[in-house]
This record gives sequence, structure tokens and C-alpha cells, in this order.
Amino acid sequence: MSEQVQSILHDIDPATLKEWLDNDEALLVDVREQSEYVSERIPQAQLMALSVFQTSQLPETNGKKLILHCRSGNRSRKAAQLLFAVGHQEAYHLDGGLMNWKQQGHDIESNPSAPIDVIRQVQMIAGSLVLLGVGLGAYVSPWCLTLSGLMGAGLFYAGLSNTCGMAALLSRMPWNQIASTRGFVA
Repeated sequence: MSEQVQSILHDIDPATLKEWLDNDEALLVDVREQSEYVSERIPQAQLMALSVFQTSQLPETNGKKLILHCRSGNRSRKAAQLLFAVGHQEAYHLDGGLMNWKQQGHDIESNPSAPIDVIRQVQMIAGSLVLLGVGLGAYVSPWCLTLSGLMGAGLFYAGLSNTCGMAALLSRMPWNQIASTRGFVA
């Protein structure tokens, strides 16, 4: 009979992460998308977006604790599950993510010239198309309401499947392709 080993995900608070970073005890990996990372980030964080997360590509920890983080904590939990799937026994993630980090008053680096986050772009476009469909439906033809219906169906599917075709398309647009992280201010 083989013994099953339990994988453990440790939630750490911003103060603990700050202490570990200050003492050079942690390697921080940001699993948000590149556009989010370029917009604002925790100093010392290295980017490995969940959408391209490969455990074999993780930086060498050199004995440091590997800490995962995202905006709110959901994607870092998913990244930890990927680590567990390849045999890691223990992982750390920043509880509450970047939002909690900022809420606790810790420093971030931000880039005011970075593009708007892709999810916000999706929300703006989807909302505009719904409004357009309603307006055209009211003043041109009721058939134009189909546009609003299709947007609603697409948003429902995105939520159900946890995938968003519009976000995938927008992330490939030239304005969302960031060549560097220049422009950051502390």
C-alpha cells in the first residue's frame, strides 16, 4: 500500500511577504497577464502569466520560498494546483493578491502609460455593443437586438467556461503588446 502525500498551499499575508522579500528569503512570481504586470506590480516580482504557466520554466529558487501572486488570489491558487500536479508538495501564495498588498499600504511600481487591462477592454467593448444593439433595436429594426443577445450569450459562455475569446483576441492587439517594462514609477 503506497502512502499518499498531501500537497499544502500556504496562504501568506502581505506583511509576511514583505518581510521575506526584504530578507531575500522569497522569489515572487506574478501569474497575472503581461498587460496587468506592465500596468502595476509588486517590486521584485517576476512575470509568468497563468495563461502560459509552465512549471519547467519557473526561475531557480536557490533555496528561497516560491511565492505565487495575482490580482486577488484566484489565479495564484490555480498556478499552485499546476505545481502540485507535477509533484510539488508545498506552495505559497499571497492571500488576497495584489489588491490586498496595496490595501495594506505596501509599495507598488506602476506605469501610467500602460494600456488598459484587457478585461476592462472586454467590458467596455461588450457594454458598447449591448448598448448599440439596444439603440439600433429601438430606432432601426428589432432584429438589431440580436447583437445584444449575442453579446449576452458570449458573456455567459465566457463565465461558464472561464475562457473569453474577446480577451484572447484583444490580448493579441498591437496596443497590448508590451516590449518592455519601461515607464514604471515607484
